[in-house]
Amino acid sequence: MRILHTSDWHLGQNFMGRSRATEHKAFLRWLANEVTTRQIDAIVVAGDIFDTATPPSYAREIYNQFIVELQSSQCQLIILAGNHDAAAVLNESKNLLQCLNTQVIASSSSSSSSSSKLNEQLLVLHNRKQQPAALLCAVPFLRARDMLQSQAGQSAGDKQRSLQQAIAAHYQQLFALAQQYNTEHKLELPIVMTGHLTTLGVSRSESVRDIYIGTLEAFPADAFPPADYIALGHIHQSQRINANTDIRYSGSPIALSFDEARQQKQAWLIEFAVDGKTVSSLPIPCFQPLISIKTTLDTITTQVQQALSDITAEQILWLELVIAETDAYLTDLQQRVETQLQDLPVELLRLRRQRTNQGNGFADASYTSLAELTPQQVWQARLATEQLTEQQQQQLTALHQQILAKMEHAE
Repeated sequence: MRILHTSDWHLGQNFMGRSRATEHKAFLRWLANEVTTRQIDAIVVAGDIFDTATPPSYAREIYNQFIVELQSSQCQLIILAGNHDAAAVLNESKNLLQCLNTQVIASSSSSSSSSSKLNEQLLVLHNRKQQPAALLCAVPFLRARDMLQSQAGQSAGDKQRSLQQAIAAHYQQLFALAQQYNTEHKLELPIVMTGHLTTLGVSRSESVRDIYIGTLEAFPADAFPPADYIALGHIHQSQRINANTDIRYSGSPIALSFDEARQQKQAWLIEFAVDGKTVSSLPIPCFQPLISIKTTLDTITTQVQQALSDITAEQILWLELVIAETDAYLTDLQQRVETQLQDLPVELLRLRRQRTNQGNGFADASYTSLAELTPQQVWQARLATEQLTEQQQQQLTALHQQILAKMEHAE
């Protein structure tokens, strides 16, 4: 049984005003080819299929086209919602996609009983001989309102403990259900679990929006059951968690922020055989090079040309420049930089002025003007000043994205 673990596609993302549609199409073509070449039996996408709760029509088209193209391979596809996904959007095609060998788990809430809700999240994965080969405990992003009833008088600490216990109990009950399935069917199928959350001890990037599930900031790794493999999403850097259980993030398939530019993006390929389990890295090609360079005005050309030596002749480099404090005061900085770059195959997406208290050193940069911020960053900063519930933040952000999309379309 071969299972490919990926996550955080963020279809429909705009990167500083640039569409990622071409990259996403290239990634999904590559993925479909890998499925055929490596004879992969199932793909598990651990959340954040789309970048927003209201994805543009072209993002939905890319999503649907990939599912259609995957049919010839007979590979099962399991789609799990992340914190960026709207359950309503994923559910609108859920029944149709079941006919296309695709299972969609959009939320943990259900109008049915608790046991029925768990049964919906236990999936049997089949190999190419159509034999049961693995059990998947398909857990999507768990929202606080789906896990707990709000109780008056609870302290922040009490809420955090209650929520952590509820999430841990959900995983333990689902794991017990998988074990029961094996017992009843006299099988010893490996058990794979999923999740979309922050686990203690992970490395993050600037494109990851912190998830505060109620008051729970991060979930302890030792609270997961001893599954054979736990496939997580939300963190964009591929990594394995230091724990007794095999817990991994696949990371995003493309760089979603400049600080991810130097990461080798990858998926995890898990193979279960008679003699045990093997997990290998599946490197993903870079479909759009981007880089952040910290530099002085005098060394821009040299450093950019060095970065260009790593890309092909047909590619355009997306560039962020962080100019050292020695030159950051110049009023005509933008013009000087653009003059140096005008004959190079680059697109300057962001110019930042370094501000430090350490002479000419490169400490953490801070934004110095509105022009250096994206609309999304301005929105998140403004939102942070309000006392809003998670649901209110999501609703307002969805409306903001709609208005922003209309303005960009008009331009």
